[in-house]
Amino acid sequence: MRGQVKRLIGISSSTQREYNCNGGKQMKIEMGESLFYSWLRHVKECQIVQTNWTTSSQWQLNHEDRLEEIMSTTDRFFTEQYGYSIYKKTSSLSQLLQQAECDAIGIEVQGGTNKIYAVDVAFHEAGLNYGTREATIKKIIAKSLRTAMCIYGYLDAREAEIIFASPKIHKSVLDGVAPCLADMQRIMDDLGFRFLFRIIANDDFRDKVLVPILKASNGVADTNELFIRSYQMMQMFEKKAVSPGKPVKPATSETQTPKEAEDTYSEMKIGKVAQLVMRPILESGRVSADEIVRLQSKEYSYDVLNLNFPLLVRTDAEYDKARYYSEPLHINGAEYVMCSQWIERPENNDRPYLMSWIREHQ
Repeated sequence: MRGQVKRLIGISSSTQREYNCNGGKQMKIEMGESLFYSWLRHVKECQIVQTNWTTSSQWQLNHEDRLEEIMSTTDRFFTEQYGYSIYKKTSSLSQLLQQAECDAIGIEVQGGTNKIYAVDVAFHEAGLNYGTREATIKKIIAKSLRTAMCIYGYLDAREAEIIFASPKIHKSVLDGVAPCLADMQRIMDDLGFRFLFRIIANDDFRDKVLVPILKASNGVADTNELFIRSYQMMQMFEKKAVSPGKPVKPATSETQTPKEAEDTYSEMKIGKVAQLVMRPILESGRVSADEIVRLQSKEYSYDVLNLNFPLLVRTDAEYDKARYYSEPLHINGAEYVMCSQWIERPENNDRPYLMSWIREHQ
């Protein structure tokens, strides 16, 4: 698994280029951005995703006074607390925002509300390094804050998940940035925002980004998704290179510890977990015939999975098709469909029930 991470992510250590026949110019294609393009689409299920998101001088900037307050408050705090001039010589808000670029931004639209994800991704083969340890820490903080200000100023949103990701960050940098990140989170909370700042690095990068993408890559045939297409091609040739009779282990949660697998599932929506993890367990033959019968009961499905409908119904039975996934399951020679009505809200959360069932039967 680690070797595959290095081979796949390592493509981004040098920028890939594609010739643009229309204008004779070259267009940069960054593999790390392609990776998060796929992650936002297929793991976070964002309907709108853009890479290399930059601001336009033609856009109206909202809340300038509040943005000036954020800039001055954070600049003063990090200067006094850590001796970090996080905005360097950038003296004006307009100059700061003009410099903004987000590697990937995604918007998930669900139930009439929007959830925004903004990602900056960096890969340095020897470990993330913007010059010195201090410069690297300042860069992470400044990028995250500037992204938050752009989201508030141009998208008029006070809530978003803002991620800085790198497959390799040295412990000394992580130890140094952790208290800064906590302080930044506290400052923005105190100012009335609901931004969630995250760093995804090292093993978390593998378990929460790479493995979920690889698990979700089956059936994706979009040639724009360069990372997934590269992985699919690599798998094709690796399978050919294997000796006859020697099984090929997929680079998914089968190679992970239970804790790593839990981390992988935590980034997925509950319905995605049900389809990618529960479905193959049900079709594997490991689940007893008695359990399959019980899962066709509304009462048992509610007790065990917190569902308001039977988990399984036979395709030749009468059922509400709007409540079930259309793709059938084949279990012990019979054909079923699986309930799609998974809920994940603070007041009604099916996830712990589903994860408990998976742990018991995996």
